[in-house]
Amino acid sequence: MGLRFSTVCVDAHDVHPLASWWSGVLGWPSEVDEDGDVVLRAPAGAGPDWLFLAVPDEKVVKNRIHFDFTPDDQEAEVDRVLRLGARRVDIGQGDESWVVLADPEGNEFCILAGDE
Repeated sequence: MGLRFSTVCVDAHDVHPLASWWSGVLGWPSEVDEDGDVVLRAPAGAGPDWLFLAVPDEKVVKNRIHFDFTPDDQEAEVDRVLRLGARRVDIGQGDESWVVLADPEGNEFCILAGDE
């Protein structure tokens, strides 16, 4: 195949605080690129880099795509990410094994049950 998955682009109303928040969640270093966008550099084997792009509007509807994270300890990671500023959200998931959270700009993501 001729394609390589290299970057996830994240639209952000306030790029630097959101990128900084995700840098803290993931533990990945961030840098500002030549266009003034913020890049989180994924460690080898951790997936694609994340590129935060400034947009003038705020998020208003449920994501059409989201991230799933598999922790070593779901409860500990959910608590940690909530302390960093995430919030729980109900997208109609019901009583499931994963936990749906949102980042400071409202982008939903899931923390799965993990390998506990």
